[in-house]
Amino acid sequence: MHAQSLNAARATGAYERKLAALARVPLLIIDDFGLKPLRAPADEDLHDLIAERYEQGSTIVTSNLDFDEWDQAFATNRLLAAASLDRLRHNAYCLELIGRSYRDPKVPPASKSAPSNKPQNPAK
Repeated sequence: MHAQSLNAARATGAYERKLAALARVPLLIIDDFGLKPLRAPADEDLHDLIAERYEQGSTIVTSNLDFDEWDQAFATNRLLAAASLDRLRHNAYCLELIGRSYRDPKVPPASKSAPSNKPQNPAK
């Protein structure tokens, strides 16, 4: 999400410029949303970014939390959570992936190449 870059931009006085640049990207991907609770000012930065992008650009959010648990990612500000998530949910497409983690050591590794169309025992 570039949370660190927004925080650094705040320290250098370039916050509005950085926020505007992130708001203009055609597709923003927020990966592992809710992995760690957001605390100020990261929660405010995320809200500002979502509000700036609202109905302007596409945003993909991945999370291990159920959709109904996303507000828990905002550790202390439930009102900010509600406003941010309301914008994310509006006109959203939700996909739920069910299955084992691909990082699970019990899952066999995927084949490195596509199956061959060559016969097992070719005629000589």
